[in-house]
Amino acid sequence: MSLRLRPADVGIGMTGQRARDRLIEDLRGSGIADERVLNAIRTVPRHQFVDEALASRAYENNALPIGHGQTISQPWVVAKMTEALLRAAPKRVLEVGTGSGYQAAVLAALGVKVYTVERIGDLLRVARKRFRDLGMHIRSKHDDGRIGWPEEAPFDAIIVTAAGPALVEALLEQLAPGGVLVAPVGASSGQALLCLHKQVDGEVSSEDLGAVSFVPLLSGVVDR
Repeated sequence: MSLRLRPADVGIGMTGQRARDRLIEDLRGSGIADERVLNAIRTVPRHQFVDEALASRAYENNALPIGHGQTISQPWVVAKMTEALLRAAPKRVLEVGTGSGYQAAVLAALGVKVYTVERIGDLLRVARKRFRDLGMHIRSKHDDGRIGWPEEAPFDAIIVTAAGPALVEALLEQLAPGGVLVAPVGASSGQALLCLHKQVDGEVSSEDLGAVSFVPLLSGVVDR
């Protein structure tokens, strides 16, 4: 797919190509090896997914605040989770927790059909505008992410961008046989990033991808 980039996006400043290339080299040095993922992160303009005041920091390998107590994930975490999802060669992915929209945009840049659910209305409205501005056709829903999107299930892969003390059974049920679910699981002080593989017979195996720190996965919806 082609992204609609503003003129400033191709400059050489803190939001330009040199900053993106430095980030890619940082990610490579941190163990991200899938060139498809690296190219998507290089292509998607992360500075368009943060407040203008933070744009100069958009290509640092750090999480940044996006309001409402939420963050845009660290690029390494986005890359790691995306690499894990691609093991299932997914065509359709459910994302729980749209947030800024950045993770969904990276997946869409890889040619994946993305369904994303966000409980905070203000965040979803802003994310939808970003998708439109970039010409990305991403389906989104304002709802409790713990419910998933049962009307569109099953999904080849599911990515959860907020942490709970345990996996949500409703989401596992919406994962297709042979699919992959990636989610942070654990206490608020820190979690393990788990990659679950759902076998054809329904059995689920789990792999620990490392320690992470995410905002909590909450129930209900917020209109504002």
